Amino acid sequence: YFFLRDLSFADLCFSTSIVPQVLVHFLVNRKTISFGGCMTQIIVFLLVGCTECALLAVMPYDWYLAVCQTLRYSTIMNQQLCLQLAIASWASGTLVSLVDTTFTFQLPYRGENIINHNFCEPPALLKLASANTYSTEMAIFAMGVVILLAPVSLILVSYWHIITTVIQMQSGEGKLKAFSTCGSHLIVVVLFYGSGIFTYMRPNSKITKERDKMISVFYTVVTPTLNPIIYTLR
Repeated sequence: YFFLRDLSFADLCFSTSIVPQVLVHFLVNRKTISFGGCMTQIIVFLLVGCTECALLAVMPYDWYLAVCQTLRYSTIMNQQLCLQLAIASWASGTLVSLVDTTFTFQLPYRGENIINHNFCEPPALLKLASANTYSTEMAIFAMGVVILLAPVSLILVSYWHIITTVIQMQSGEGKLKAFSTCGSHLIVVVLFYGSGIFTYMRPNSKITKERDKMISVFYTVVTPTLNPIIYTLR
């Protein structure tokens, strides 16, 4: 529950930074946002979004210890380690947010100022830059490796150990309990990381497609909505 509290807080900030403005834009004809507002939205969006990436990687490690190191779990996963992992998650989110925001807003934006997207996001904003965006794209890609691909790798390793241990269990009830706990998390992981990797780990084109807007909805709206439902039912 310690990590779920952090996850719920991150989800709350994540949705609040985007959804209210999107809803307002559905209701008005003139859809505007100031440059400062756009910058603030990107900073908050990246900070809590990247923190959530780290938290979703920490949670399988917690379950790995619970399933594979059952007798030592309470000794290893003590309050101090929980706090350290939570701080590391928020620190990594802050670092990635600072790097991506700095590279994105150091570019000049002197031309068209119409963002063809649901909200302010680095890939959408780079399309409006009036300078070469290669170095910024490479910085965002590098941060994507750190905050998207690295956590996914850790999740896969944790799940591999969990599944190997669960298969060896004699109790059918124990197997069902372990798989149901991991299954709910896996749904969120596939939706959140899958859509995030598609957006941030591919070459940035000058045209925003409707598909890109739809995919962004998965990690900004769908996943934060599913998290409380999935974990409450669990």
